[in-house]
Amino acid sequence: MIFRLLKRTQPDTQPDLLDSFPKFPRSGWWFWLPLLFQTGLILAVPAQDAYTYATGKPVTLQTAPVDPYDLLRGYSQTLGYEISNADQLKKLPGGALTSQYSRDFYLVLEAPTATTQPPKPWKAIQLSATRPDNLPPNQVALQGKINQYGQISYGLETYYMPEDQRNQLNTEIRETQQNQPQAFVVEVKVDRNGNAIPISLWVKDQSYRF
Repeated sequence: MIFRLLKRTQPDTQPDLLDSFPKFPRSGWWFWLPLLFQTGLILAVPAQDAYTYATGKPVTLQTAPVDPYDLLRGYSQTLGYEISNADQLKKLPGGALTSQYSRDFYLVLEAPTATTQPPKPWKAIQLSATRPDNLPPNQVALQGKINQYGQISYGLETYYMPEDQRNQLNTEIRETQQNQPQAFVVEVKVDRNGNAIPISLWVKDQSYRF
């Protein structure tokens, strides 16, 4: 009887395969997995901007009238665009925008026939619910979004201007706006997927890089 008890309590000499893997506390995984996911999202944004900058097509957009005293106040600035006017976009071919819920759309822009300095803005010619394919070289499809309140955005509304240029730009804007309230255009780059990033702001014949 004693022999049998000893034999039963003797540890098994065959190692379990699962024991060879490192063990991590369950609480550790719950902490690290969300952190890794958030880190991936943060890194994806600069990567997308870099791709758009490297492969995108230069496009010029006409800004909407702005308040020169609010344009460059603080570290971030906000610009409006003529293509952000929902009433104007609804007149284009391709169907009307609906603002019952947030949705994406694509705005086809066509380049001007002449090359000038400062560059002339591209013209909006068509709306599409899906990304158009096989556009001619003088056209691009810019992705936009309309929310439930009818507000339109393209991811180009907020940008950052170097501090050493801010005062000079403010002065230029105040002087220009007195006689030419829409004498501002923004150069952007639009990639094949419709994503866009701002490159520079033109005030009369002077270009300011973002």
